[in-house]
Amino acid sequence: MLHFILMRLALATSLILGFPFALKAEEAGAPPSPDAVVSTLEKISGVHKGIRRNHSKGVCAEGFFEATPAARDLSVSRLFSGEKIPLVARFSVAGPNPAVPDAAKNPRGFALQYRLPGGDLHQMAMLNTPVFGAATVQTFYDRLLADVPDPATGKRDPEKLKAFLASHPDAREMAQWLATHNPPPSYANTTYFSLHAFKFIDGAKQGRWVRWRFEPRDGVLFLGDDEMASLPKDFLAQRLTDRTRAGPVQWDMIVTLAEPGDPIDNPTIAWPRTRREVNAGTLTLTKAGDDVVAVCDDINFDPNVVSAGVEPSPDPILEFRSPAYAVSFGRRLDEKGK
Repeated sequence: MLHFILMRLALATSLILGFPFALKAEEAGAPPSPDAVVSTLEKISGVHKGIRRNHSKGVCAEGFFEATPAARDLSVSRLFSGEKIPLVARFSVAGPNPAVPDAAKNPRGFALQYRLPGGDLHQMAMLNTPVFGAATVQTFYDRLLADVPDPATGKRDPEKLKAFLASHPDAREMAQWLATHNPPPSYANTTYFSLHAFKFIDGAKQGRWVRWRFEPRDGVLFLGDDEMASLPKDFLAQRLTDRTRAGPVQWDMIVTLAEPGDPIDNPTIAWPRTRREVNAGTLTLTKAGDDVVAVCDDINFDPNVVSAGVEPSPDPILEFRSPAYAVSFGRRLDEKGK
């Protein structure tokens, strides 16, 4: 695990400092570099200094996680010790525009940083869609290119998006889900999915591949079409603030165990619903929005930052998140003068 973390840090550092790793990769015919992807995100809605390049609009929250005894049988991670693990969370509307309407039919994001005993960290980054919209970095990059506005009109070309979906079958499942599901009325009324697979390692040093989702105890709700048309541009942050003031907001962490043949390196394919599931614990939020100021603003929620007992899968999208997040994080810290 230490070797894995050091390799990740070395790669992230090379990207932040501008070392020529990305250039060499592109020269060898590799997928688009993290720098190219982040720069393309900036072309979609412009550069907003000091703000995340994706999931730009968001709200912070604080709370804790308590694992079940069943979770401790799955992984030796301190996250599943059963202790009350403090955490910082960030909810977001996907996309690079910090002024995106809260009723937009974009995915909702849920990022977590757990503060484990001894100062270790464990992080997660999830979406409220059951699958992701790209199996490869090239598909993700091509989707961003389709969203870049036409220089002549300043608007997106819908024909480019149609052409993208026609030529990228791995993007269609997520696009279909978003087209047939309205967004939630609150960040507290939706399920969040890990999308990627991770290996949980138990006390006998046996590993098993898993995915997870966080099921809201407030129930899953969707906005009606009339509500989407009448709601103000901004309402999600205030609703979350009001909800936590009324009492704790909770989700159950449901872990799904893979069986042989289930893809662990393709987040666009959902596993069968017949797979064994384990309730791994309860996440509780106690404060949010105006009551926590900006505790999450300077956190880089890289989901490859995991604790001993958990390992990331060889998913190319998951692997790409570390260097891409590092580029974005480095740019906004530089803009803030940090």
